[in-house]
Formats: sequence, C-alpha cells, structure tokens
Amino acid sequence: MTFDATNHDFERGLKNRREILGDAWVDRSLERATNFNAEFQELITRFAWNEIWGRPGLEKKTRRAMVLAITMALGRWEEFELHVRAGLVGGTPETRLTPDELKEIIIQTAIYAGVPAANTGFTHAQAILKEVGEEIGYTLTPLNPADTCHPGIGHEHVTQSKPALHYTRRPARNGRPRQTVVLSHALGCDLTMWDRLANVLAAEYDVVCYDHRGHGSSDAPASLYTMEALADDAARLIGELGCGPVIWIGLSMGGMVGQELAIRRPELVSKLVIANSTSAYPDAVRDVWQQRIATVKAQGIEVIADAVMERYFHAGFRAERAATVASYRRRLVTTDAEGYIGCCNAVGTVNTTDRLPQVKAATLVIAGELDQGAPVSMSETMVNQIPGAKLVVLKDASHLAVAEQPQAFIDAVQEFLNA
Repeated sequence: MTFDATNHDFERGLKNRREILGDAWVDRSLERATNFNAEFQELITRFAWNEIWGRPGLEKKTRRAMVLAITMALGRWEEFELHVRAGLVGGTPETRLTPDELKEIIIQTAIYAGVPAANTGFTHAQAILKEVGEEIGYTLTPLNPADTCHPGIGHEHVTQSKPALHYTRRPARNGRPRQTVVLSHALGCDLTMWDRLANVLAAEYDVVCYDHRGHGSSDAPASLYTMEALADDAARLIGELGCGPVIWIGLSMGGMVGQELAIRRPELVSKLVIANSTSAYPDAVRDVWQQRIATVKAQGIEVIADAVMERYFHAGFRAERAATVASYRRRLVTTDAEGYIGCCNAVGTVNTTDRLPQVKAATLVIAGELDQGAPVSMSETMVNQIPGAKLVVLKDASHLAVAEQPQAFIDAVQEFLNA
C-alpha cells in the first residue's frame, strides 16, 4: 500500500478559497503564515473552505451572501470587508456580486440583524465601492432618498388627464432599457396581477403597469364604457409618459384594449401580446354580459364572485391554491361597482375581428387549454386574422393563465420578445 503525501482536503479547500477570495488575497495570507499561525491557516483551509464551502448543496454565491449577512450581524467588519471586496472584484466571475446584489443583502440584513448593522455595512461597502468602482464600471452618484422606489413595485403615479389612471413604472435594472413594456390587466383585477412578470421584464425593459378606469386606484366614471374609450385611455397614458411605441401585453380585457389600440393607433404599438382574450363574442354570450351588468346593478359584485372565480381558475388550481383564489376574489368584490359595470359593457361589446388584419405589430396570442371564458378557438380566430401572428397554448391553464402557469407564461413572452 502506497501513501499519498497530498493532503486532498487542504488542496480542495485551497481551490475553493482561491475561487472565492482570489489568488492575490490567498497568496498574501499564505505568505504571512508563520510557525505560530500556520496550523490555523491549514485548519481553516481544510475545514471552512473544503468541509463547508466544498459542499454542493448551495451555490457559492449564496454562501457568500450568507457570510456577508452573518459578519454584519456579528459586527465582524474586517471579515465583512474581505468578502465585499472579493465579491466585487475577486474570485471567479460566477461567484461575484453586483453592487445591486450587495445592496439587497445589506438591506435584508437590516430586518433580521438590525438597522445599525446594516448602516455600518453600507458605510464599509460604499468605501470599497469608491476604491473599486472604476474597475467594475460602477459610479457612486448623489440620489435623493425621496426619489427612490421599491424595485419590485416601481414609482407610483396617476395621469394628469382625466379620468385619472393609476400606474406604476419600474425602470430597467440594467439602466439601458430596450423599450417600454405596458402590462394591461383583466376585468375585476388590478395592476398587481402582473408583479411577477413585471419584475422579470424589468431586468431589461422599462415596465409600466396600470389600473384600467373603474379598477384599482384609477377613476371610475359612472357610465357604460366602450373598448374605444379604454384604448383612448391607453393612448393618453403612453402619450403622457412619452414612451411609445411600446410592447403591449394584455390579458383578457387588457388583450382587447391592446387589439383596439394597435388598430386605432398603430404608431404606439411595436409588439403585441394578447392573452386569454377574444376579438368578439357570439350574440348569446353578449346577452350573458348584459345579464351580468343587470345582476351587479341590482345585487352588487359579491353575488357573482364565486362564478367568476370558477371561470378564472380551473378546479384543480382552486383546490390547491385556495389562498391565491381568495386574494383574487377579494380584489374582485372590492372593485368599484360602477367601474366594473362600465368595463363589463366594453368587454361584452368588443368587436375587432374584421379589423384585425390592420394590426401591423408583431403579435403573440397566448391561450389556456382549459379556458372557458376565452376558449382556444377564439385565440385561433385572432391568429388567423392578424398577419404573421403566432399562437401558444399553455397546458393546465384556464383564464388567468399568468396566475395559474406563471413560469410558462413568462417563458412564452420572453421567447417572443427575444425572437
């Protein structure tokens, strides 16, 4: 039996240590080893950097974030600075942090380890960013705290024109937006239905979400609306923001608005996504919409809420995700009744089928295979009418496909936008 003189645990740990901290730091540390601390260096290289950092259960970038949070919580600022500096410029590209990721780690630590720890963490991190900023292409610039926003929500505003529309605007996180995306919600919902998709798209796009008139925090004029009026709302929102032409993504009612907008104001829409929607209803269904209006006028929204949820979500989803369904139900029943009635009229009288060949924007139509409110056949009609339109049918999705199959919905949208 031969004896292998190589200490594999040490060598593996040394490899991990160099990957995380960079060769320069590790070389300096080893060169400073003496007969007094060399055994300690061997111990931490073998134990911390192999036994812990060598475990495959977490990505090394995640472990770095944990180290930063723990060293802040314990006030181990020398170690914190070591990992901040290494996270920004040392180690391998796969283990590095962006300044924005570092910021998020410090902010989250404020909640679990206290604001004083995070305050000191920001002080140390900013000092290092001043040192390495040019190397990583990052510049610290003055910014009024009052001008910031929650990046997962965006800046909130209302239009100056009336009826006032409430909207959020998420600036592209890369600072170089490819374009503006406008997300338009379904009847009885509000702009929050888009949060997951909006935050994904905000990596590369400026993203605007808005509440239709009669919904959320937008004005609710007491009248029967038309799809033309809702499209005019969209046009003035885009005009006030000066962000056209936009990529329009609309679901159900939002998809109807997108069709009308692309037909009436083609210069405002460069790409169009129509999800779980239709270009017209048969006469019998139009009558059902008028009956819904009469019911809500007489008895309120609560009386139709359960039936709406049954059409919005399939039975399996309602059983497995009852809390999500309950949230959408609460949103529905707290929608302004006059606004809901007004939008029901616009939806029930939609009629763009014969005009769809006028759509010039590249178009994706998304359908849910289980959608009763807007069956796949309605999506097929739109695809056949819009030049060059493409159809994606999402499995196990009903009417609110973005809620039932969020990742599949996101994948379909991103593939379309990147084509």
